[in-house]
Amino acid sequence: MTRPFAFAPLVLLALASSSCRKNPEVVGQPSRDGLKGATGVTTTTAAAAEDDGQWTMPAKDYANTRFSRLAQITTDNVKDLKLVWSQKTGPEYGHEAAPLVVGDTMFVITPYPNQLIAWDLGKPGSPPKWTYEAKPARASQGVACCDVVNRGGMFHDGKIIFNTLDAHTVAVDAKTGAEVWRTKLGDITRGETMTMAPLVVPSKTGPKVLVGNSGGEMGVRGWITALDANDGHVAWRAYSTGPDSEVLIGPEFQPHYAQDKGKDLGIATWPPGKWEIGGGTVWGFVSYDPELDLLYYGTANPGPWNAEVRKGDNKWTAGIFARRPSDGAAVWFYQWSPHDLYDHDGINENVLVDLTIDGKPRKALLHADRNGFFYALDRTSGEVLSAAPFAFVNAVRKVDLQSGRPEHVLQKVPRTGHVVRDICPPAPGAKDWQPMSFSPKTGLVYIPHQNLCMDEEGLDANYIAGTPYVGVNVRYKPGPGGHRGVLTAWDPVKAEPRWTIKESFPVWSGTVATAGDVVFYGTMDGWFKAVHAVTGEVLWKFKTESGVISQPVTFKGPDGKQYVAMLDGVGGWPGALVTQDLDTRDQTAANGWGMVLADLEAATKKGGAVYVFGLP
Repeated sequence: MTRPFAFAPLVLLALASSSCRKNPEVVGQPSRDGLKGATGVTTTTAAAAEDDGQWTMPAKDYANTRFSRLAQITTDNVKDLKLVWSQKTGPEYGHEAAPLVVGDTMFVITPYPNQLIAWDLGKPGSPPKWTYEAKPARASQGVACCDVVNRGGMFHDGKIIFNTLDAHTVAVDAKTGAEVWRTKLGDITRGETMTMAPLVVPSKTGPKVLVGNSGGEMGVRGWITALDANDGHVAWRAYSTGPDSEVLIGPEFQPHYAQDKGKDLGIATWPPGKWEIGGGTVWGFVSYDPELDLLYYGTANPGPWNAEVRKGDNKWTAGIFARRPSDGAAVWFYQWSPHDLYDHDGINENVLVDLTIDGKPRKALLHADRNGFFYALDRTSGEVLSAAPFAFVNAVRKVDLQSGRPEHVLQKVPRTGHVVRDICPPAPGAKDWQPMSFSPKTGLVYIPHQNLCMDEEGLDANYIAGTPYVGVNVRYKPGPGGHRGVLTAWDPVKAEPRWTIKESFPVWSGTVATAGDVVFYGTMDGWFKAVHAVTGEVLWKFKTESGVISQPVTFKGPDGKQYVAMLDGVGGWPGALVTQDLDTRDQTAANGWGMVLADLEAATKKGGAVYVFGLP
């Protein structure tokens, strides 16, 4: 069931009063040394987020819109885009990061071995200014479930901050490449890694770096941690399972739904002791509303995948938390998939916008979940305002708006020792980590996703620290129509698609939307494309050497012109078939992808490079 919406302006979450100007100019535009503002003061995070000439955080702004107000590249002239320069990065694993642009410097964070490379945009094609070698432990590669990816970093107060595969967060001087601080946060011997992009937010106790762990398939216990942005010390940590004291649930916690109210539900909704190895990792994107002083992030799947061995709702996994950045206090929680049956996680990005519902303005949060439903929530309370399928779904009939709970189709519930066929969407979901974008000009969300189903068989699951803790066999297959990927322009007001583009392979890259009404995205077989934001018409495309699974960005160069940048380098969970040279005759290769992507290796190859495009 959905209700009619009316769209109101986007909440751009840095300095809202200036962020909605028509034909915006760069605010506090840095000089061409790349790091100093016009007054000689080091560029701050808030000012940099307001500056559309730069791209200082993975999602462009705290609202996770991935929208740029640059408009030199338009639907009329985008056909003239040319490759300006490209450079190899070195590693040939999955490149999922967004390049960062600060002044005249571009920063790229590679997958393992997690190099941070700085290029001078004023000298296109020249060697790097410097390269920082993070040197993560080699053993971390062996416990990374889904390729050795890294989803990028963040610029803050003269530093580039990012995570390493072996569960460290590092801060590097953006001018010199010198390490400023380094903090160990996890233990790879237990299966903990870190692949997410951090977010730095202000708080009453000083700026905090928000980071989380990966490793839900290894039976780790998920957490989000706040570090002091100045020196990297741990300010607080909130777990996704366990007692309220460790989940940081206290008097301020006021969830909207009855099932999320009660004492120590992070223990009571699990079989005895299972919460200690219960997953709920935090490896997606964090968003932040400075007006409400709330940060939002998703928690991943419970462990193991075999749901029969973990009866109960399995709090606080496969859901979303709203917390205070100063001390981590939980304010509300909503669970997308109580007692997650299909590894549907909950980590996908949350985009913050304002909507009018039944004539009443609401502060909304938009989320395209792996379970196939597109949600609009009230971000002040966690109430579900609408939930409609954006892809083919046959495992859940609907989301009940009164209870907030999904209504499962019993015939599609997995069982140990039995094969349940044609479950849609599968474990990677209708949409995995690949981030969507939102345009306040069109009012549309641009969702990169897949069209897949699966057969699943439940197995016994035994926990051994640092080894896979899954308990299922899965095999993926194309969804209805036979195509495996989709780009959907979704209308969050009407809760329905405006247009779709079908792709042969899953669309595993992010999207970026611009004020020129152009949307950019990439494909796993190596096409980087520009489409009309209103109509979906493909306006331009470029063939890269390897598949594209990164997050494209757009920026203003030292010459004042608009450019678009992205990384190629196939990989990630599905692309591991290529990066790890897996034999696709094994239909379960790459944890299920062998059956559905046997043709990927013939369509692309290993790689890793940064590409920059501009108008003649």
